[in-house]
Amino acid sequence: MDQVFKALSDGTRREMIERLTRGPASVGELAQPLSMSLPAVMQHLQVLEASGLVRSEKAGRVRTCHLEPDGLRMAEDWLGGQRTGWEHRLDRLGGFLDSDERQRS
Repeated sequence: MDQVFKALSDGTRREMIERLTRGPASVGELAQPLSMSLPAVMQHLQVLEASGLVRSEKAGRVRTCHLEPDGLRMAEDWLGGQRTGWEHRLDRLGGFLDSDERQRS
């Protein structure tokens, strides 16, 4: 999971993931809106592939990238668990503050 969050920590890689949510794309299509060289785009793709967020396949001279939803699902599940814990803590804090305010009145 560390690799997933490392991959998502970069804005360029998040932009690539966002593009892939609309469907598969070639490396050239992913590189087109970015102001960087094709080798730099490939380095970002390697990080995304190593994290399990993206897979690619080569057909002839074209490398097509696909989103791997299981990698995102793992991060979402972890964040959901964290959110549940914090919501519980905040609810307890709210209850404490309400009872403290009632005692002062």
